[in-house]
Amino acid sequence: MINQKIKTPELFFLKDKLIGNQLVEKSQTIATTSDSYLDQQAIKKMDVRQKAYDVSCYLPVDEGTTGGLYFGITTIYPGKVGREYFMTKGHFHVNPNSAEYYWGIEGEGVLLLMDRSRNVTAEKVVPGSLHYIAGGIAHRMANTGDEPFVFAACWPADAGHQYEEIANHGFAKRLMDVNGVPTLI
Repeated sequence: MINQKIKTPELFFLKDKLIGNQLVEKSQTIATTSDSYLDQQAIKKMDVRQKAYDVSCYLPVDEGTTGGLYFGITTIYPGKVGREYFMTKGHFHVNPNSAEYYWGIEGEGVLLLMDRSRNVTAEKVVPGSLHYIAGGIAHRMANTGDEPFVFAACWPADAGHQYEEIANHGFAKRLMDVNGVPTLI
């Protein structure tokens, strides 16, 4: 019998964050997400340095690696621009066949989904809920609660991210606070 050493983990998933080596971490502020929101006058009254969300990703293989997987955790902070909830920028995948999983960890939010015909649907996200995002579907998350909204994602390393179409044309519907109720408009 050969005695083999058992490796110690180098990456930890601790409820609302990743800890380890080789993580890619980004923060988005109101300034860097401002073109996502309808009410540009409300943005002028805000501190544009305020964080909208943080992302921490583990990318163990080169981008484009067939069969590789990436993992990330995002925290969207509570807040609104006008009546619109803080949200991620949203994107399609460059590889239209690439699907993705999102799951809720902490807080509450809404997953917005839009197909290429610009039909929009939405799913409530809560701790423990699991959401399959089919290939060819644009997706973005919004925090609809009063606490940080934390969710995780797993996607193929060859998916690619295409943000330009959403930046230029937005989603066909917006998630707005209507008398305290998240509503697609």
